[in-house]
Amino acid sequence: MRALTWQGTEKVSVETVPDPTIQEPTDAIVRITSTAICGSDLHLYRVLGPYIDKGDVLGHEPMGIVEEVGSAVTNLKVGDRVVVPFNISCGHCYMCQRGLQSQCETTQVTEYGSGAALFGYTKMYGQVPGGQAEYLRVPHADYGPIVIPDDGTPDDRWLFMSDILPTAWQAVQYADVPEGGTLAVLGLGPVGQFAARIGKHLGYRVLAVEPEQVRRDLAAKYGIETFDMSKDLVSELVDLTDGRGPDAVVDSVGMEAHGNPVAGFAQRAAGLLPDKLAQKAIETAGVDRLDAVHTAIDLVRRGGTVSLSGVYGGMADPMPMMTLFDKQITIREGQCNVKRWIDDIMPLVSDPSDPLGTLDLTSHRVSLEDAPHMYEVFQKKQDNCVKVVLDPAMAAA
Repeated sequence: MRALTWQGTEKVSVETVPDPTIQEPTDAIVRITSTAICGSDLHLYRVLGPYIDKGDVLGHEPMGIVEEVGSAVTNLKVGDRVVVPFNISCGHCYMCQRGLQSQCETTQVTEYGSGAALFGYTKMYGQVPGGQAEYLRVPHADYGPIVIPDDGTPDDRWLFMSDILPTAWQAVQYADVPEGGTLAVLGLGPVGQFAARIGKHLGYRVLAVEPEQVRRDLAAKYGIETFDMSKDLVSELVDLTDGRGPDAVVDSVGMEAHGNPVAGFAQRAAGLLPDKLAQKAIETAGVDRLDAVHTAIDLVRRGGTVSLSGVYGGMADPMPMMTLFDKQITIREGQCNVKRWIDDIMPLVSDPSDPLGTLDLTSHRVSLEDAPHMYEVFQKKQDNCVKVVLDPAMAAA
């Protein structure tokens, strides 16, 4: 089959690799019909190479058609149309039973002290071949895949339940906004778009900050108040919230180093070291851009909540502990527990009126063969790129 593989820092290519096969009775094989590039994939593209081997298949936002099931899989049948969550979880362990599927004790990667295994995401998360490919082996298919209607609706209606939609839903739930309160969202990439729309759908006033005009315009369609980055941003938004600040802030930016020369240099330098040294540097050094989380802490009202949906990777990143204590701020964060939120999200995704705008998020739908080019476009925010979906059945441009 053809699959997108990691070949080195800022270098990926589509190669012919062996077709996946059933390895355990609880496996399934899914033929991929759509698979997205996630902002988290850009961390692999540039920063986390020391944890990847050349030839690893990337991708963790897939959906498709079930082609084969293992003998222990009873909830799926050949021909089912499914979305595959990026968490690989068993559904029956202590953590899964408590809605913490991202901490699944059956698939935890204990060698690295990490949570549940993920598709296409480094040795730290199991080094499981990912879904930017023609076919995908799905472990624990007796629990994970989400069966959706095979009714001719576009894949984009459902695809984002694999990751970014439940990630945004969890971020807003963790934000704990009071009824009728104000939510600020930092960053209007795909997760930030959904977080802002979800907040508006739930009845909150939503203030969203994003430097890219096309992304601000996309959010504004949903009644969201949008703002460019400015040196007076915090003061401006505090003034708009009775001088207190928003009740909660969602940081959907994370460790991206774009625009920060110090963080960018640290990330590039770590990537040039031999793998073992680079891993240690990333694990013990402050290599993240912390502008967004520091802004969130400054912005949120006293007694408010900062919800982190953006990924941070450094272990020694400085945090303003005195401010956190003085303002009595609650911080909630963590890898999304996809299956926990599907029952809440499914009615909205199924609604023909598309209240969360799942059908207008994709800016680029291209063939799998075009993926290497689109990684660069997405990383550099070229061509008004917001979200890229790869179609393995589409002919290359």
